[in-house]
Amino acid sequence: MTSSVVKRREHIIDQLCTEGSVGVEPLSARFGVSSVTIRNDLRYLEKKGCALRLHGGAILNRQFAFDRPLQDKGGMNRDVKSRIAAKAAEFIQDGDALILDSGSTTTHITPHLKFRRDVVVMTNALNIAYQLADFEGIEVMVLGGSVRQKSYSLYGPSAEQQLRQYRFKTLFLGVDGFDLISGITTPNSGEAHLNRVMCEVAHEIIAVADSSKFGRQSFCMIREAGQIHRLITDSGIPDNYHKELTDLGVDVIIADD
Repeated sequence: MTSSVVKRREHIIDQLCTEGSVGVEPLSARFGVSSVTIRNDLRYLEKKGCALRLHGGAILNRQFAFDRPLQDKGGMNRDVKSRIAAKAAEFIQDGDALILDSGSTTTHITPHLKFRRDVVVMTNALNIAYQLADFEGIEVMVLGGSVRQKSYSLYGPSAEQQLRQYRFKTLFLGVDGFDLISGITTPNSGEAHLNRVMCEVAHEIIAVADSSKFGRQSFCMIREAGQIHRLITDSGIPDNYHKELTDLGVDVIIADD
């Protein structure tokens, strides 16, 4: 796939997100390509799950987990995420070595670490590292790599290589999409690669996800739904998700019970 095709499809996704729909002919005129080319673009985006094709165009698939800026994510379901983070922090003890993945919910965990002692935190999130730097009892380790501006996170081969040198008690994994069939997914392939390495080097994987993430899916899979040890979420989790995950051996914890 050429860079021009990738950029055109990214622009189409941006328009879908802002306007909710796109038309074949306006897109054809905008990009100076044939209507056949645009229909191929929309067919590709539908196959990936982010668009639903209609006669003459397409509409946004609102169940798809798009790559939103961290500031936007942070304002969504803020109270619920705070409760999930508080519950997650109960699983952190003095002396632990843990990984805090980037994300809006994992960011809410950081204030709860202020009075912990002798805790090692590895993170790929610049904002989390900055917050933790003031905490006397926390040793902060930051992965090196390329910066994703939307999420303030770092990723890449150097980050993966660095991470493989260590072993951690717990990984707190952020979630963009959580689907029983598609698993835990994220829009960025580089971050998905890094997340998979995080899972490899952690003894326990705890996913933190508010209920808006269930039934949503994105391009890149991190982990199958049943391949985590614990899920901390809210009471909005669908009953079938709660039951099937429990049957798979996942400890499902409802933070607002």
